[in-house]
Amino acid sequence: METIPVPIVPEDPTVELVAKCRLDGTRLDQYLAGMFPDLSRSVVQRVIEAAGVSVNGKTAKASYRVRHGDQIRVTPPEPTHPTPMPEDIPLDILYEDDYLAVVNKPANMVVHPAKGHWSGTLVNALRFHFANLSDLNGDYRPGIVHRLDRDTSGVIIIAKQDVAHRDLSMQFETRKIFKEYIALTAGVLDRDSDYIEGRIGHHAHDRIKMTIADDEDEDARDACSYYEVIERFRGFTFCRIQPRTGRTHQIRVHLASVGCPVLADKLYSGRDCIRLSDLTPLPEGTEDEMLLPRQALHAHRLRFRHPKHGNLLEIEAPLPAEFQRTLAALRQYRPTRG
Repeated sequence: METIPVPIVPEDPTVELVAKCRLDGTRLDQYLAGMFPDLSRSVVQRVIEAAGVSVNGKTAKASYRVRHGDQIRVTPPEPTHPTPMPEDIPLDILYEDDYLAVVNKPANMVVHPAKGHWSGTLVNALRFHFANLSDLNGDYRPGIVHRLDRDTSGVIIIAKQDVAHRDLSMQFETRKIFKEYIALTAGVLDRDSDYIEGRIGHHAHDRIKMTIADDEDEDARDACSYYEVIERFRGFTFCRIQPRTGRTHQIRVHLASVGCPVLADKLYSGRDCIRLSDLTPLPEGTEDEMLLPRQALHAHRLRFRHPKHGNLLEIEAPLPAEFQRTLAALRQYRPTRG
């Protein structure tokens, strides 16, 4: 996040934001859509039109250009669903102390409640497993410092205290947290290692998708990802990616932009699973095997400073079983020719 939403009092829905210099010149509606990812830009615009947003004490328009130091007050729309309830959902806890926890999020789990996903989320599980969670992001996102896509598995940090939450958010904002992902791609990356740079913005015709934007798109934001090839196969690549920025769908968009989309990423590659028959012809009568039922992207490793003690923590989430199963099949049926 670029700034940290801080509720004025727990009962008051009003949120105060202070714009950072990196956001200088961003449209107000775009800025708020980034701060409130649960709300579409059209909803944000309706809140602005209803005089629900003020900048430096004055009612603002959607087209206002945010400046460094602006004091922005927002009264979000009333919740349309009850506060998420605790649910006894198993969690793979990789690290825990009084200030934070690090969880290995499974695939097919939404991080926090939103339209269409009011139960079964990571937040529902967190409310059951932890007595204390930070409340800086409100009742719908307690403890949530950053997010992973629904079908991306791996390491995610949870804040138990507000002070820890602020510190961790600042580490993300100032890019002091090292993030490493593991991916399988459809297509072979030519270079052993390289950077992918491309400004990312919303797709012109599909509000769910992001895309590489041209220089004229004022809403797009700079993005950079570093990748390193671990292993190549015929038609596929196993690689690690270290995003230098944290844009929506960044890794997925960047890999797709160089012709190697994340494997089984329906949004950017057109298919949502990989079966054994996709890798090799099967003898008649042989039962097909599901290898990968979701996109092949895994948040493998995070390295950051502990918000209280300052010591360096490095947490890894092991490679999921479906990754291991797919890699074994690729090594057997799609090895590179010597």
